[in-house]
Amino acid sequence: MMEEVPTSVLSDHPCHLGEGPTYDVTTNTAWWFDIREGKLFEADLGNGAIRVHALGRMASALGRIDAERQLIVAEDGLYVRTLADGAMTLFCPLEADNPATRSNDGRVHQSGTFWIGTMGRRAERGAGAIYALHRGKISTLFSGISIPNSICFSPDGATGYFADTARAMLYAVPLNPDTGLPRGEPEILLRHTGVGGLDGSVCDADGQIWNACWGASRVDVYSPQGERLRSLPVPAKQASCPAFVGTDLSRLLVTSAWQDMDAEARAADLQAGCTFLLQASARGRAEPDVTLA
Repeated sequence: MMEEVPTSVLSDHPCHLGEGPTYDVTTNTAWWFDIREGKLFEADLGNGAIRVHALGRMASALGRIDAERQLIVAEDGLYVRTLADGAMTLFCPLEADNPATRSNDGRVHQSGTFWIGTMGRRAERGAGAIYALHRGKISTLFSGISIPNSICFSPDGATGYFADTARAMLYAVPLNPDTGLPRGEPEILLRHTGVGGLDGSVCDADGQIWNACWGASRVDVYSPQGERLRSLPVPAKQASCPAFVGTDLSRLLVTSAWQDMDAEARAADLQAGCTFLLQASARGRAEPDVTLA
């Protein structure tokens, strides 16, 4: 049963593939990407002003380094972006020698370790992987993944989650909370059935997992045991990723996409690609800064 909640449009810019939302609580600013169009969106939630930054490459996730810099996850590597002028400096390459892949989902662990997913540009089966940037060095965590999504972490940092959308599975992994690195093998937490697929996720302060269900116009909320607790409607069919935003972290920003829609499908889904705010009736958690050394 859908739980109707107050919902508004934060941005009516129709993203080709809206993804990677995050929130900087220190500036009350939300950030997200249009992966396909190589754009970074910046929304001042205090006054509603939205800026669009052209990146010159596909990018999909970011982590705050400090008040002046961000780390951008892009199709060919990780870039340090200076907020003052938008300058991008390559920090390290990532699958830069493989033109068949690009970056996808990612999120920063409480330790400052950044988990980053890659995938085939045409979602080729098994072409992707999940990496960890830990103290400035990249290592491979999991390989042979088709569409990495739902990277998020329990409030205590002791469990990591990720999905392979193509396999319709959400996995839980035991972690060292001090490093954000696995100390065991992934186990299946749930198998998604029915309409839609597992896309981006975020954990709230109580450890519940908020998942954007791609193709089903909704966000599902799961317990740490994999039980579905709530479903909230999203006014676009292809909801892609959530993030808690606002000074009290009580609102849910949800990106969406019009990717792979023909003219008829877009006419039937007029808000496809818009970015929404839902009154979540939940408590989010501030995103940690990424550590580079």
